[in-house]
Amino acid sequence: MIRENIRMAWLTVISHKMRSFLTILGIVIGTASIITLMTVISGVTSSINEEVATFGADRMSVQIEDATKNGISVTEVERLEAIDGVESLSPTTSHQADVYLGGQTTEQSVLGKSDAFFSDSTLASGRGITPVDVSERTRVAVIGDTVVKESFPTTSPIGETITIGGIRYTVVGTLAPSSEFSMSTDETIVIPVTTALHQFHVNTISTFDLYTESGQSETVSEELTQQLTTAFNGRDAFTVTSFEDALASIDQINALLSMLLIGIASISLLVGGIGIMNMMLVSVTERTSEIGLRKALGATPAKIRQQFLFESVLLSVLGGLVGVVVGALLAFGLTVVMGVPFTLASSTVGLALGFSVVIGVIFGYIPARKASALQPIEALRNA
Repeated sequence: MIRENIRMAWLTVISHKMRSFLTILGIVIGTASIITLMTVISGVTSSINEEVATFGADRMSVQIEDATKNGISVTEVERLEAIDGVESLSPTTSHQADVYLGGQTTEQSVLGKSDAFFSDSTLASGRGITPVDVSERTRVAVIGDTVVKESFPTTSPIGETITIGGIRYTVVGTLAPSSEFSMSTDETIVIPVTTALHQFHVNTISTFDLYTESGQSETVSEELTQQLTTAFNGRDAFTVTSFEDALASIDQINALLSMLLIGIASISLLVGGIGIMNMMLVSVTERTSEIGLRKALGATPAKIRQQFLFESVLLSVLGGLVGVVVGALLAFGLTVVMGVPFTLASSTVGLALGFSVVIGVIFGYIPARKASALQPIEALRNA
């Protein structure tokens, strides 16, 4: 009986091709919108998470913001680095200085950093700052990508001598181009942090990053906050930013955004559902004699209701399937243009198709109920 109902529903749909197409168009648009939006948001979220993960999910950034005390001493930095669970600590000092390189003198941003800052992804060529450079206050420099392009467009800067604030430094490495999600180092010159503190007569450090052992972020954060609070006599003089928390916040924001956009896209499905209900009501009116004849031959109201529900669900499923294909193609095109991963999750497809089926059942029930309630004699008389 179910197979017969499906066959009759299909014959009814294809016998009114244009009307059926216009009816399911709203379902197609709604389903395609859900597929496209969820897939694109998933790709963007994945791209952001991968980018943030390159900084290290087990990384915390600390910024000192105190008017009376510009930062913490080197001794205090070493004490923080000794906290259980801290893998390494990367201090940063920032200065402006006249730099002579590539045959000309320009004002450049000079950063003081330790060996903890450097990794394979940080460097483009040469080497970074080493622990020996930090302990011995050597005069070596690593220059940013833009500095290399502007001052050494045709030659390698490795081994060249540059002058920073009147003091000679040897270039030992170059930095890779900065990520769009990170603080740019393209136009900077990096020297050992101890050398920078000595040359620029600075005694405190106001910015540093801590890299923690896996799973130790929360414990380290608590101890770090406690020690800094003590150092500043209870004043709210610092900000601690955890990249693990940042990842969680990004996921939460994107989840809320997904729900909002899906809600907006679902309006199209509701409009499509109203179109299905309108078509089915017209179909009930046109097929009054058929309904009366089937009832006169013994068809129960439940069987009549089932037949019309099958037609309604068939329309919504067809719209959903076409919408999935259209949405996947649109999502693929958008992700290629935006440069983010394309991942069509089965849960996304299931949600879109499930929603379209529910729409078909809900909006097809009223016409089906109306058809099942017709009396045989009245139906045949009004035919």
